[in-house]
Amino acid sequence: MTPRARRIAVIGGGPGGLYTAMLLKRLAPEREITVWERTAPHDTFGFGVVLSDETLGGIEHADPAVHAALRKEFVRWDDIDVVHRGTRHTSGGHGFAALGRRRLLELLQSRCRHLGVDLRCPAQAPPVATLRAAYDLVIAADGVHSRTRAQYADAFGPRVEEHRNRYIWLAADTAFAAFRFEIAETRHGVMQLHGYPYSDHASTVIVEMREEVWRAAGLAALDVRASVDRVATVFADALGGRTPRSNDSSWLTFRTVTNDRWSHGNCVLLGDAAHTAHFSIGSGTKLAVEDALALTACLHELPTIEEALAAYEAERRPVVASTQRAARASLEWFEELARHLDQPPRQFAFNLLTRSRRVTHGNLRLRDAGFTAAVEEEFGCPAGTPPMFTPFALRGLRLRNRVVVSPMDMYSAVDGVPGDFHLVHLGARALGGAGLVMTEMVCVSPEGRITPGCTGLYTSAQAAAWRRITDFVHRQAPGTALGLQLGHAGRKGSTRLMWEGIDEPLPVPAENWPLVAASALPYRPDSQTPHELTRAELGAVRAQFTAAARRAAECGFDLLELHCAHGYLLSGFLSPLTNRRTDAYGGSLEGRLRFPLEVFDAVRAVWPQERPMTVRISATDWAEGGTSPEDAVALARAFAAHGADAIDVSTGQVVAEERPAFGRSYQVPYADLIRAEAGVPVISVGAISSWDDVNSLILAGRTDLCALARPHLYDPHWTLHAAAEQGYTGPGAVWPRPYAAGSRRPQTGRLDAPRPRLALPG
Repeated sequence: MTPRARRIAVIGGGPGGLYTAMLLKRLAPEREITVWERTAPHDTFGFGVVLSDETLGGIEHADPAVHAALRKEFVRWDDIDVVHRGTRHTSGGHGFAALGRRRLLELLQSRCRHLGVDLRCPAQAPPVATLRAAYDLVIAADGVHSRTRAQYADAFGPRVEEHRNRYIWLAADTAFAAFRFEIAETRHGVMQLHGYPYSDHASTVIVEMREEVWRAAGLAALDVRASVDRVATVFADALGGRTPRSNDSSWLTFRTVTNDRWSHGNCVLLGDAAHTAHFSIGSGTKLAVEDALALTACLHELPTIEEALAAYEAERRPVVASTQRAARASLEWFEELARHLDQPPRQFAFNLLTRSRRVTHGNLRLRDAGFTAAVEEEFGCPAGTPPMFTPFALRGLRLRNRVVVSPMDMYSAVDGVPGDFHLVHLGARALGGAGLVMTEMVCVSPEGRITPGCTGLYTSAQAAAWRRITDFVHRQAPGTALGLQLGHAGRKGSTRLMWEGIDEPLPVPAENWPLVAASALPYRPDSQTPHELTRAELGAVRAQFTAAARRAAECGFDLLELHCAHGYLLSGFLSPLTNRRTDAYGGSLEGRLRFPLEVFDAVRAVWPQERPMTVRISATDWAEGGTSPEDAVALARAFAAHGADAIDVSTGQVVAEERPAFGRSYQVPYADLIRAEAGVPVISVGAISSWDDVNSLILAGRTDLCALARPHLYDPHWTLHAAAEQGYTGPGAVWPRPYAAGSRRPQTGRLDAPRPRLALPG
């Protein structure tokens, strides 16, 4: 069969370009494939390359000859060493394979020549437009500084983000026994070394530090050789007193590359030209090789080049996006390394190992049970107790575990009165084992509701209905705390029920109620414009909060949370995007904090002293000019100084034009920041879905409590099931007596076959 792309041009002779050329030629020997590489065959950036077992499996399936050649070259090891403040902690069972980048290129070049690929190096590729006219397909594997991507920027839609750390690639003439992370606290700031062996006698060494540390240490003023000598003295123990080689390296800042599209006509991006991921998770060559495998398969399977390129991007983009999220988490952890230095030593090592969320408490326990047990013991976990089932105290309230059912609006009340639905909804989740169950946002006035279906606490009928729920929880689920979230919708009120059109005004104009806010700014173009509250009206709203808090105390709630997030009334005062006031309640952060703090103080004054209060904030608006990380820390400090027992750290939903960076546990870094910088307990929320994630975040010291919403909609007994799945039966997860028979996982049919036991002679 004639191949769809018979004449193929490859720009860039790195691992990705060479491997793609090799695969395509092997699949269809009649293809004419030419590779241009502007550097000489033995010139290369970096020293060692790490490949995962998954990637190696793909290589073995596609070309056993290349896989066999690579296997002969690989150095393998299992351990990761974390060296900090003179102590080394080792975690085993990780499984790495690496070889020299130069040797990898030699093997791929040799295989390409053997198959008949035309390699031209050193040679500058002809203009891309010329190649596109002369070839059926042009593969741009020309790296992070891709000229192809730049030439067709309007088509590809690239975004290049430069990060805060400086780093340099080096090689040491010694083979580390493990993947080594070493932290050096110098008088100029923190420096870190990442190192791993790539042969029996050499290791890759990357030295990294914040830009300001790099400058303060005088490295910016030195040539590369002198700066390498300088850092060699800092990491003399790791390097055995040797000075590493630089191979014409230079101090760089990492750039994260993303593109809106990966193809343009018959031109397609591959590897670093399409995407980059920080070196701290060792993914650059891995991603390029996996791109090559996917692109080749799509070209082989689909009838046209256009369909193949679309399928290639559709297949690879989600995988790459996931890797880039993990890489960003790792990159940012190292950028903020100084924040974690005072953690207990084993917790610090665990935090480092789980920084990207690719390694978790669960799989680390499988890899190295001894190391994980030592971290748990240092943390204070009783024997056999997962971190999530350790208790936590807030003022006079002792939570039996670290799981919170996050506030979730149900839009099912009538005239603000919680009914049977709320009793069953909250009661079921209280029976489900969480340490703390939170109500939805309970509104302080009819005008403070988001929708006509929102609950309130501004009438005696509402209070009686809430008392029915608290009585049920305390009677039938003893040990479960019930918290009330108190708020006012502000400019986001008077809207339809969520399933009828979220944030849309009520369909009958006469049914809409007037809105109030910090400033007269509508949430969306089609939203009602709110009235800017006067000083007298601020006092009236404050009184509404106070009255609702008194009722909440009489209802028997164990905890009260003040809702200062998501663009509702109090949040609208905090964000500079929604508060344009020129009086004492606007302007500076101090001014924007004034009214929310007045409300907090008024509520705290009537809320029983032994019961805790928390505050939910949006730690970022996900919009330019909004709340900054520094603002978020200042907000947390201010509320803590006024008596907040914990900060519930959410993000966004403040302005309609936000662009959140969604992903697994995507809001946790903000909680981690506030916990470290403000010194206040935090509740993390946002795409935390597995008990393994909860254990990991708690044990790493990134949060104190984890709030989960949708997992509790999927499974009201999420916490009890998490205990059963981990084999935990202690006081942190108590099954209600009527449910005790279900405390073990149900049996399922056997899927395993009997193992052979006898080897009979033939």
